[in-house]
Amino acid sequence: MNRLNYFLHSVIALIVISLFLGDSLGVAFAETIAFKPSEPKMERFRLGAPHFLEKIAKGEQTRIAYFGGSITAADGWRPMTFKRLKEAHPQVDFREINAAIGGVGSDLGVFRLRHDVLQYDPDLVFVEFTVNDNGMSYDRILKQIEGIVRQIWENDATTDIIFVYTFCVGRENDYRANKTPVAVSASEMVADFYGIPSIDLNVPVVELEKKGKLTFQADTEEEGKILFSTDGVHPLTKGHEVYADVVMNFLEKMRLLDSQSPYPRSEARVEKLNNSLVDDNYENAKMVPINPAQLVGKWSPLPPDSHLSWIKERVGDSVYTSDTPGAKLTIRFKGSYLAVYDVLGPNGGQVWVTVDGERRTKPVPRFDSFCTYWRLATLAIASDLDPAVEHTATIEISEEEPSRQPVAFRLTDPAKELAAPKYHGRNVWFGSILIIGDTL
Repeated sequence: MNRLNYFLHSVIALIVISLFLGDSLGVAFAETIAFKPSEPKMERFRLGAPHFLEKIAKGEQTRIAYFGGSITAADGWRPMTFKRLKEAHPQVDFREINAAIGGVGSDLGVFRLRHDVLQYDPDLVFVEFTVNDNGMSYDRILKQIEGIVRQIWENDATTDIIFVYTFCVGRENDYRANKTPVAVSASEMVADFYGIPSIDLNVPVVELEKKGKLTFQADTEEEGKILFSTDGVHPLTKGHEVYADVVMNFLEKMRLLDSQSPYPRSEARVEKLNNSLVDDNYENAKMVPINPAQLVGKWSPLPPDSHLSWIKERVGDSVYTSDTPGAKLTIRFKGSYLAVYDVLGPNGGQVWVTVDGERRTKPVPRFDSFCTYWRLATLAIASDLDPAVEHTATIEISEEEPSRQPVAFRLTDPAKELAAPKYHGRNVWFGSILIIGDTL
């Protein structure tokens, strides 16, 4: 079915969806295609990873990027598969690109891709975001995932991509009903359109539990069963081994299939870039450094000896920090989307966001229920704007601190710990500007 017919058949579905999503779809609403749920399937080889396999066969240096969230960042399936590849192919100089960051999804991934992955010229990119994309609307996931694919192939059409879908408790209900979660189905829509292979790791996990060989979540291991996790999301070692086994078997099957009937090479991908699944996908998403001229009030560059100096590796060298009420970052721009790559932490403050003269009714905390530590985040400013019109956004530090109660349940003695200096402050740390468009 061509895209026009696909759109016409989706109009009624989109109207129904809009009743639930309200105005959040904005300008992009009319361009979003109908949701296509996918059935569970552990392995879909599609158009394969031929260039990666060819480099291995020739014994050439091969760079593998692992692009995802905390499940990929962990000491688990990522280092396990990388080690096994090195052992299986000792003649190959494998190089790992660890581009995984905990707690973030494809919404940040599509902006940081060039900085964290593409500058290192990968031969294969594993993309793992479906757990952290939970709760996002399918149309938003489509834009972000398609933007990732198109950025990779516009940079180098010989770079292979494999989508990886990981498990979290609650997903078993979908899989038992022969369905996949929205984040998985949306990714599969992109994978189908571009011929990208995918590995659904939910399938073996749910199947092992069904057979009585695995427990999804528990505090202690039951004899004779794999204890997958203690939190329902992050696998323990044996859970990661399940993942690694499936990934390695998948790659070997793909190698055999390619040897019997070679997959199409990069020319087919260049042709696919002539069309898109979603017209307003995020292929033009980018990171832009903050210009000091955009700052008003008391701001300082992040000191080299700061305990947060590690964030520069991700957000760029230009990081500005302040704890002064009234200090502002003002961004003039033309574009459809704007955010700031920043930090959430125990002593984080909150900010007032104003776009084109309209101030939000509440300040936005740079603190949440996970803030016993500091981590990277995105401060969403505006989306679905008219890209042809000049816009102005202002982010101003609030005089009031955010409530620290959301984190209390994680503390041993909340009253005492929340009274400590660690949990007081109005601090913000602003890195790069995330934009689809251009700053002025």
